Amino acid sequence: MSNRNVIATENAPKAIGPYSVAIQTGSMLFCSGQVGINPAVGELVPGGLEAETRQALTNLKNVLEAGGASLESVVKTTVFLRDMADFPAMNTIYAEFFPSNPPARSTIAVAGLPKGALVEIEAIALCKQ
Repeated sequence: MSNRNVIATENAPKAIGPYSVAIQTGSMLFCSGQVGINPAVGELVPGGLEAETRQALTNLKNVLEAGGASLESVVKTTVFLRDMADFPAMNTIYAEFFPSNPPARSTIAVAGLPKGALVEIEAIALCKQ
C-alpha cells in the first residue's frame, strides 16, 4: 500500500468533524469540500453566494498548495449548491479560478451544507512530482 499523508494548512479552515482536509497518496491529492469560511475567524464570509464561492475556492487553492498541487493540476471537482438557481453566479466565479482547461466537474443541488453555507467545493488533483 502506498503512503497516505494527511494534509493541513493554517490558510484554510480546519476540519469541523472526523475527517482530514486532504489526503495525499502517490501522485494524487484528494481534497475534502471547502465552504466559504474565513480561516482567520472561523465563520462564513458575508456577501452571499459570490463571496462564499470565492472564499471556498481560495481555501481549496490553499489546501492544494499545502498538498503539493495547484488549481492547474485539478482533474475533477464536485460543487454542491443549496440552490441550483445560484449556478450562473457560482459558474462566473469558478471560471475566474479555472480560466483555461478547467477540470471535469459535477454540480449537485443539496438540501443543506455545513454552517449553513450556500456552496461547497471538493477536488481531486495531481501532485507535483
